[in-house]
Amino acid sequence: MNQNEQKKAAAERAVAYVEEGQVLGVGTGSTVDFFIDALAGAGLRIPACVSSSERSSKRLQERGFRILDPNEIDGIGVYIDGADEIDPGFNMIKGGGGALTREKILASMAKKYVCIADGSKAVRILGRFPLPVEVIPMAVHAVARRLEAMGGRPVLRDFTTDNGCKILDVHGLSIQDPVGLEREMNQIPGVVTVGLFAQRKADVLLLGTDEGVVESTRASA
Repeated sequence: MNQNEQKKAAAERAVAYVEEGQVLGVGTGSTVDFFIDALAGAGLRIPACVSSSERSSKRLQERGFRILDPNEIDGIGVYIDGADEIDPGFNMIKGGGGALTREKILASMAKKYVCIADGSKAVRILGRFPLPVEVIPMAVHAVARRLEAMGGRPVLRDFTTDNGCKILDVHGLSIQDPVGLEREMNQIPGVVTVGLFAQRKADVLLLGTDEGVVESTRASA
C-alpha cells in the first residue's frame, strides 16, 4: 500500500468504533478526511458531531452531518483523529494541520480516543516531526526565546489558527519525557497549548501498513 492507501484503510477501520446514537468527536487532517468520507457512506445514526476545525466541520456538513459547539455537550463517547507521530507508549505529536488546541480540547472530553494513522507516523522517540506550539501573537518572540533555551529551534509558521493565534514549529527535539515536556512548555506565558498529547494519550491506534491495518490498545486504556 502507498501512504494514502494506508491512511484510507485505517480511516475505514475506524468506522467500527463509532457509537450509534452518540455525539461523535472528529479531528482534522488528511487521514480524517478519509474517515469522514467513510462515515458518510456507512449509514450510521449519528445525531451530531463536534469537530476540531472549520475544515472538518465544512466537510461533515457537506455530507449531511449536524455540527454542535462543544459548549453544547457534556462529553464525547468517541473521538477519532490522526497524528503526526505516535510512539510505543501512545504519546503523540499533533498540530501539523494547525488545529492542536481544539484537538486537545476534544480529546480531553472523550471517553475513548481512537488514533488513525499510516505506518510512517509510528516512531520510537517523538521529535523527528517538528513540535507545533500555538502562541498568542504578542508572545511569539518571547516564547521563541524560551523554546530556544530548552534546546529547540522554533520556526514561525506562515499560518493563523482558527483561534486567531500563531504557530511555532520546534525542530531538533528528541522527546524522552513527553509528559514532562508537555507540562513545562504549557507553563510558558503566551503558549495556548503544545502539540504534545502525552497527558491525554490515544487509547486505540489503527495503523495502516503494507500488510493491512494493525490495531493496538493502550494497556491502561
